[in-house]
Amino acid sequence: MRLHLLPLTLLAALTPSILAAPKITSPAPGASISAGSITVEWTDDGDDPSLSQFQSYTLTLWVGGNSPSNSAGLVAIGPQGNKLPSSGQVTGTIDPTITASLANGFYIQMIATAKTGTVTANSGRFSLTGMTGSPQSAAIRKAVSALGSSNASPPDVNGVAGAAPVASVPAAVPAPADGAFDVAYTMQTGLTRYAPMQGVPPTKITVKDFKPLFPTSAYTVATTWLARPTIVTTVTESQTFTRKQSVNQAKAQEQPTPNNDMQKFLKRWKD
Repeated sequence: MRLHLLPLTLLAALTPSILAAPKITSPAPGASISAGSITVEWTDDGDDPSLSQFQSYTLTLWVGGNSPSNSAGLVAIGPQGNKLPSSGQVTGTIDPTITASLANGFYIQMIATAKTGTVTANSGRFSLTGMTGSPQSAAIRKAVSALGSSNASPPDVNGVAGAAPVASVPAAVPAPADGAFDVAYTMQTGLTRYAPMQGVPPTKITVKDFKPLFPTSAYTVATTWLARPTIVTTVTESQTFTRKQSVNQAKAQEQPTPNNDMQKFLKRWKD
C-alpha cells in the first residue's frame, strides 16, 4: 500500500483555525503579592482571529485546589464586561479583609466570551500576604497543602467553536466555608452565595396564621441597561432528612355484592 504525505503548508490549510486564547503572564507562577493593588497581564497566542474579537471578559481571584470541590471564587478584579484591553493588562484592588493569607493558594481566572463560545484561562499559583480576613475552609487549605510547591492551576479551557478539542473541565463550584449556610444571603459577599436547606413539608398542618419566613425582597424597576450580575453561583445546602417507606399490609377490599335489580336492567340492553 502506498502512502501519500501532504505538504505541511497544505496540512495547515486543512486544519481548522484555533481561536486566539489569552495566556495570563502576570502574576507569575510562585510570585508573592501584597494585599492592595494588583496588575493582571496576558498575551495573545498569535492564532487568528485576534483577542480583539472577544466581546466581554471577567477577571476573578480564586483560592484553593484544582478541583470544583476545593476551590472558591473570591472577588472580581478590575472592570468587567468590556472588550479585552489592547494593552493586555488590567489593574484592580484586593481587599485584605476578604480572606486570609495562604502560601501558593491563589490564582487569577479570566473568562473571555466571543460570539461562538467562551475561553477560560488561569494564571499560575501565587501567594497573597497581608490578608486579614477569615481563614479558608478546611477542604481548601488541605487541597493547597497537597499541591506543595506546585504552581499548576486548573487547565485552560477553549470552548470556542472551531477550537482544538480539550478535556472537559466541570464548572468550579466552591466548597462552602464553615458556617457559610448560616449567614443571611443578603449579608454574603463574593461570586458564590450559599442558601440554607429547603424546608421539609410536615406530616400535618397545624399553623393557622401563616407568616413568611423571610421579609420580601426590595426591587427597583430598571429604566436603563443594568450592570452585569455580580453573583455567579448560588449553592443550596443538601437535604439531610431520610425517607421511610413500607408496604401497605392491609387486605384488598372485596368486590361489592351484585345488585340483582341492576343486573336485570343491564341484561335488558345486553344485545
